[in-house]
Amino acid sequence: MLHANNGRPRASCMRGSKIVYQRVAVFAPGSGSIYYALATPIIHCSGVRVIHRLDDVIALFDGLFMSSHRTRLVRGDDEPIYLPADASNPWHRVIFAHGFYASALHEISHWCIAGTRRRQWEDYGYWYQPDGRDAGQQREFESVEVTPQALELLFSRACGLPFNVSVDNLGGEAEVDRDAFRSRVEARAARYEAEGLPRRAEAFRTALAAFYGEGTSLEEALAVGRDCLREAPEPA
Repeated sequence: MLHANNGRPRASCMRGSKIVYQRVAVFAPGSGSIYYALATPIIHCSGVRVIHRLDDVIALFDGLFMSSHRTRLVRGDDEPIYLPADASNPWHRVIFAHGFYASALHEISHWCIAGTRRRQWEDYGYWYQPDGRDAGQQREFESVEVTPQALELLFSRACGLPFNVSVDNLGGEAEVDRDAFRSRVEARAARYEAEGLPRRAEAFRTALAAFYGEGTSLEEALAVGRDCLREAPEPA
């Protein structure tokens, strides 16, 4: 859904509705298109060529949540982790893995689900079971991953990034049915679309859709995301 804002397209919060994208061509002066080093170009569902830069997703996340939630998105060199603020660092940190854009969306999804109390604990107080899971452990892993990966799917759609479920169990005894798990993730995403996303998730998705789908400036994308944050109090 688009609204006019001084003659410019503006995204509304998209609870219970499909995202509508404009076709926007962005050109660098004198060259005809924009290219960035280390960027990954893909084709958005709207048909627009999209460049996914880590600096952009970090700027969108920090612009929405650094002041409101004292939380920053951090490019990590190793495995992902969430670290709460402490005596040596005033910021809560969502650290994503190895500079991968998809990892950033995945870790943001977990953060958007975690309540106030869990965000005071390292990795939200959860213990991660690595690859090598038996059948019972794999079922538990999949059950807790459906919801964050449903949000990750919606974030990926908003910014035009291909989405792949993460369910592999390297070295484990249990067989993995990726198609069945993806169906569960897609069903949960559809339920979110019908019932509404958590407030922080809706704000982030709206900003992604404005920036990548509509071609707005970073400042305009942040403005519509902040509008979503102000709409309702956040549950604990």
